[in-house]
Amino acid sequence: MSPSTRRAAACFREVRNRRRVPRMRGVSFAAAPTLVGTLVTLEPLRLDHADELATAVQDGRLHELWYTRVPSPEAMHDDVAARLAQHAAGRVVPWVVRRNADGAALGVTTFLNIREENRRLEVGSTWIAASAQGTGVNAEAKLLQLTHAFETLGCIAVELRTHWHNHRSRRAIAALGAKQDGVLRNHDVWRDGTVRDVVVFSIIDREWPTVRLGLTERLRALGAR
Repeated sequence: MSPSTRRAAACFREVRNRRRVPRMRGVSFAAAPTLVGTLVTLEPLRLDHADELATAVQDGRLHELWYTRVPSPEAMHDDVAARLAQHAAGRVVPWVVRRNADGAALGVTTFLNIREENRRLEVGSTWIAASAQGTGVNAEAKLLQLTHAFETLGCIAVELRTHWHNHRSRRAIAALGAKQDGVLRNHDVWRDGTVRDVVVFSIIDREWPTVRLGLTERLRALGAR
């Protein structure tokens, strides 16, 4: 048996065994634990992260992209405060994405559309500094979030959504192993008055072992595992 085949078999056994317990007792979908990986750590968002994030968002001037809703440096404090208020209300779980090598804050990622009674949620409202894109940072952040969702919370499905015109995001979501469910046409009125079509992807629990293996092998190829 080759090393890659042994790793695949071990991965499937590990995830299968973890799924025997649907979720950890007493763990709320609204909890925001620190999630530690090799490349990045996801820290629960705090108000004092705003200055670091205002610097990070200028890397690539992400706030100027017309098909995203990324806050400007000037609006970052209000954006963080709004996310924290939604977290306090149990609607979202926000994290800062921090690179382990130098401690730099690179962006934000979030659980939203939380439906604990139906054991599903959405991973979204994510932005990553341009220079960190394509380096494995987003892949590992998603691996950490998905592992928490499926193996700790016992989710049966995780959604990911993006703007129809955000082709980079659509490719990145598909590369995770998510399947496209469909397109919600005229779903949102955008900030400039245009109407957004939303592309909906999802990963379901029985697909998670394969998705987890794919992400792990991708990171291994980058030397991150």
